[in-house]
Amino acid sequence: MTRKLRFNGTDSKEGGCPALHTDTETGEVIVQGKPLTDPTDLNQLQHFSDGDAAVIVPRELLVNWGPKETEHVPHLIEPAEFGELFRKFKHSAWRLETRRGYASDREDDSYRAFKETGSATWDLESPWAVNIREQTAAGKRVGRVRIVDDPPTMGQLFLLDYAKCNAATGEDIRYLWRNDAERLHLGDEDFWIFDSRLVAVLHFDSDDVLLNIELTTTPAEVVRYSMLRDAAMHHAVPFEQVAAQVTAEQ
Repeated sequence: MTRKLRFNGTDSKEGGCPALHTDTETGEVIVQGKPLTDPTDLNQLQHFSDGDAAVIVPRELLVNWGPKETEHVPHLIEPAEFGELFRKFKHSAWRLETRRGYASDREDDSYRAFKETGSATWDLESPWAVNIREQTAAGKRVGRVRIVDDPPTMGQLFLLDYAKCNAATGEDIRYLWRNDAERLHLGDEDFWIFDSRLVAVLHFDSDDVLLNIELTTTPAEVVRYSMLRDAAMHHAVPFEQVAAQVTAEQ
């Protein structure tokens, strides 16, 4: 069965090996590096069997990017604590949205309105909208990149229309086609990153229901999520551009 690998990081200055990846299902770590091939060197290795491969990596690679615990124990937070992050961040809050739909959207009146009329409704005086408008008016940056399929799902079409509400609060809303996201190896994690130091990962079940929110401030993990953010922002386009393309194709 094909593994589902997540890029951890690299100490390479030129973008090549060595690097570390993690199997997200088994937790196993895959080390990428230059092979050790000299027979004299190989003969010094203990417990080396036929079919085994040895690679050479700098010590710093394992220190900087390897797991620090035998078993990962997530730091989960309650929705109320998560909500406070949007009031207490200092300069930036940014999200990557990767799913094809969200159960919370489907339960919203604005979603039902969109299905009936093709246009979402929104309330710019809702607590969320008021807070984000105040944050952006204070000079803080709030934004997100949404990954969209071709053709978009109903949930994605709804969010594409609802992006006008996001933009009205001062959010920078951009889009990235899924084919491009896969080419960039952005993965399928939904997350918010606050002030480039704290990441809230949103875990969903197969029905798009939010299961829990995991918080991390581990430097290597924050750097990894920041790299995903930077790649997504570099390649994403304003939501109006995608909306115009989708409308032209309908």
